[in-house]
Amino acid sequence: MVMIALGLLVLRGLLGSFYAVHQTEQVIVTQFGKPQGDPVTEPGLHFKLPFIQDVNRIDKRFLEWDGLPVAIPTRDKTYIHVDTFARWRIDNPKIYFVRLHDERSAQSRLEDILGSETRNAIAKHDLIEIVRTDKERKPMHDESLKPGPVGIGTIGVLPPIAYGRLKIEGEIKTAAALKLGEFGIELLDVRLRRVNYNPDVLDRIYQRMISERRQIAQRFRSEGEGEAARIAGQKERDLNEIQSTAYRKVQEIRGQSDAKATEIYARAYTQNPQAAEFYGFLKSMETYRKVLTKESTLVLSTDSDLFSLLKRAGAKPTNSPPIPAR
Repeated sequence: MVMIALGLLVLRGLLGSFYAVHQTEQVIVTQFGKPQGDPVTEPGLHFKLPFIQDVNRIDKRFLEWDGLPVAIPTRDKTYIHVDTFARWRIDNPKIYFVRLHDERSAQSRLEDILGSETRNAIAKHDLIEIVRTDKERKPMHDESLKPGPVGIGTIGVLPPIAYGRLKIEGEIKTAAALKLGEFGIELLDVRLRRVNYNPDVLDRIYQRMISERRQIAQRFRSEGEGEAARIAGQKERDLNEIQSTAYRKVQEIRGQSDAKATEIYARAYTQNPQAAEFYGFLKSMETYRKVLTKESTLVLSTDSDLFSLLKRAGAKPTNSPPIPAR
């Protein structure tokens, strides 16, 4: 039994003298809690003293930090919720192990440092600097929303910026990287994932947006009404011009027709006097038919042709010759 126990002890010692390092790991070997030698970063099988030395495995890959959304005031006194994330890795395993020991402590320290630097950077800049990505980037906007003469001001035109969100993120990374380097951490990148308005100011923002859109709509209405009035005025001018041109044309045609008719009548009178007399008689009858109605009242002279004609038409037939009109 003693030999079996001794053999098991020796086997355990032999097995405890070797350890394997994965390619995603780096190892700190400690003896009674104190690091021994340099970190082991090469993957493969390695040796350690059994029973008195321990293996502490540290991740060698890129690690993530996701911060909680926090309310931060900007320089122009607008409260916003900022959601930040970062990527980091363990650059100096020995310092990291001595000062932080594990990833949980590292996450806590990242929360403190990155959160503090984010608040400092946000508080030094206006909201437009945080929303816009790059000062060289030209924002897209509708050409119809350019400032006009109806009091729109600068609606649809964004003010210029001096930094932009990318440069602010660079400031956060530079300031935080110096502090995290003391813990053996290399900060790879920092980004503002999301920026939201504080609920307390959302109503004010919405009301401002509504007011701007109403002004734009009023501008469009005013321009539309002005254009409609211009079109209506042009229509009236064109209509009057068309009517006057048409009236002049009608009068010209009518004058030419009357002249032509007069010319025809004159030729007819000169060619056949009897036909001309008969035609004059027909025209007189046509005129009398239009003039003499049931409601007509005429005052005629006794020597007028119409009076003679009416007198002969109203006289009784006799064998005696007609009495001449007086």
